[in-house]
Amino acid sequence: MVGETRLSVLLSSMEPELLTEEFAFAVVDEAALGRVALQQVKGLFREQEGVTIIMQQPHAAALGLKYEGGYRCITLNVHSSLEAVGLTAAFANALGNENISANVVAGFYHDHIFVPCRDAQKALACLTSLARYHQGG
Repeated sequence: MVGETRLSVLLSSMEPELLTEEFAFAVVDEAALGRVALQQVKGLFREQEGVTIIMQQPHAAALGLKYEGGYRCITLNVHSSLEAVGLTAAFANALGNENISANVVAGFYHDHIFVPCRDAQKALACLTSLARYHQGG
């Protein structure tokens, strides 16, 4: 199934959903990566300095990882194409106007936005408002 590319459709139907878990970002080397159970990982990305892992904060703490924590994930429940243009810019701009940092991960089907816990409800309201605006209401 091909994802949506039309920006107006993406924005009007993004259906942001705030997940309940608190997430942390950690960087590990290859040896430490082998100690992490895959089911505990929300996402990972290999960088020159190591492997960045996004996982629930309690799992990172239990593994003794150095991490930056206190993030909530907002998933946009629209199947966006990897070639869609403008969606990230639109929601990043809206969140930026509210002084909310956004760490974005694009999956095959959906975009996932990690925001500081303190801003999670405000970010959800901002994205919901952005969707409503593009729905014409």
